[in-house]
Amino acid sequence: MTEKQKSIDTEDTNRTEIKESKWPKIITGLIVAALVISYFVFPEFKQTVVEGWQVLTSGNKQLISDWVSQFGIWGPVFIVLAMVAQMFLLVVNVVLLMLVAIIAYGPVWGSVIAVVAVLVASTVGYLIGKTVGEAGVSKLIGAKAQRKVSDFMDEYGIWAIIIARISPFLSNDAVSFVAGFATMRYWQFILATIAGIVPLTILLAWLGENNERLKTGLIWVSVVSLVLFIGYVVYDKYYKNKSAEKR
Repeated sequence: MTEKQKSIDTEDTNRTEIKESKWPKIITGLIVAALVISYFVFPEFKQTVVEGWQVLTSGNKQLISDWVSQFGIWGPVFIVLAMVAQMFLLVVNVVLLMLVAIIAYGPVWGSVIAVVAVLVASTVGYLIGKTVGEAGVSKLIGAKAQRKVSDFMDEYGIWAIIIARISPFLSNDAVSFVAGFATMRYWQFILATIAGIVPLTILLAWLGENNERLKTGLIWVSVVSLVLFIGYVVYDKYYKNKSAEKR
């Protein structure tokens, strides 16, 4: 193969990756556009959004609890649906939705709702990955991101799922999509998800009892989990290199 042909192939690959990586942004843009239009067209929707934003950002746990509780049984359903929707929304964080559930329904039932919501969203992501396959996931999250997550899962197996779930700074959704088309069985995937998300939920429930503790705690959780993750990867690489040298 000539240098010119190699260059053309590289350019084609780059164009494909750029095109594929736009899918999450396109989906996010469409959803956001629909919400913006609804905000200006439907007065009741606008009122609910304004009221909800003021309540959820107030930091008043009782106010948040009362506002979410007014939806009755639809409150937990809304949180579950929001957890599924956030897989396609770049501006919504999993931890934020978990905290809303915990603050609204208390540390026990809120934690149960948060865990159930994550499990439902993870299952949906797994089934999407299984349905569309590797090519479909590449279009959804971008080929570059898909390769990184796939390599990460190939390297660490179920530990990749556990680490992704327990670390607020890592993408929960990408591992669900990739696990769907990988060789990992569903029961392995969901047990690893439970093993990672339950400790994080317990920690968030403890932090959510105090507003000041919550503000500083989330920062520390992110920093510590990042340091531990980097340390684990470095140690794993070092250990493997030492084992290879001994052989």
